Amino acid sequence: MRSIKYILIFVAVILAGCSSLRLSPADFSWPVESVIHVDDNGRASEDRYAISFNAKPLYFEENGDSLAYLDKELRIIRDTLGYYYITGNQFKNVYVFTMKDGAFNLEEKIQIDEKGISNPVFNQRTPYIELVEGNKEYYLSNKGIEKKEK
Repeated sequence: MRSIKYILIFVAVILAGCSSLRLSPADFSWPVESVIHVDDNGRASEDRYAISFNAKPLYFEENGDSLAYLDKELRIIRDTLGYYYITGNQFKNVYVFTMKDGAFNLEEKIQIDEKGISNPVFNQRTPYIELVEGNKEYYLSNKGIEKKEK
């Protein structure tokens, strides 16, 4: 009987140590977009949010040219769930990324315009990310375009 008691206490301690701490709700959003200049080495970095990444593969995915980053800027914003939305001038798509193991992982590629968008601007419109392009507004989620306004 005594050994069963010790076994139960041991199992309870092990299970208590294995439980994960969850802090909820949490809001990961950035209030405004960041406009990031891509340097001559293809590196995009934003000091305010301590973010830095290699932008060359993104430009290769978008244009088929890994040197298309020269003298360019990217627009990036983060939603409440922690997804990163990235696009740039003359991009056809908005790229939605998650961060895992020290890298951005593509979750969704959202096509906006086959000709490319001009002067895009991101805004936080919880629960969506608003993309303004000229007189068009797109409300985006990590799944795609949720609604489009004129």
